[in-house]
Amino acid sequence: MNTAVLIKSMNAGAIVRGRRFVAVGAADFAAIEANAAAIIIGVSTEYDAAIADQVDVVMVGIAEIVLGGVVARGTRLGADANGAGVAVAPATGINANVGGFALASGVAGDIIPVLIQPHIIQGQ
Repeated sequence: MNTAVLIKSMNAGAIVRGRRFVAVGAADFAAIEANAAAIIIGVSTEYDAAIADQVDVVMVGIAEIVLGGVVARGTRLGADANGAGVAVAPATGINANVGGFALASGVAGDIIPVLIQPHIIQGQ
């Protein structure tokens, strides 16, 4: 259930699996799988990319993402260590990178649609 508005082809700066949150890599126009500390720029499409291959990144719209844990629809999603979507709920005063909002509920390994809206929140 992708409804992509903007897809950008980038160079994979490392292995990028399909349906993962993506961050900017070390080189210009390079993408890597995001982690909790990375600023998320979008979601990789369903195809895996080897290092230096092209990877398509959905930057605006709705994309499908693999979950790394239990998520309820409407939850803010960030990335785990493998770029999979996980619920974001930072402790007071702690910042967290968000890639978007879950449009369905699911558990680890499920593929759900996510509304891509990268931002940073601070726990209160």
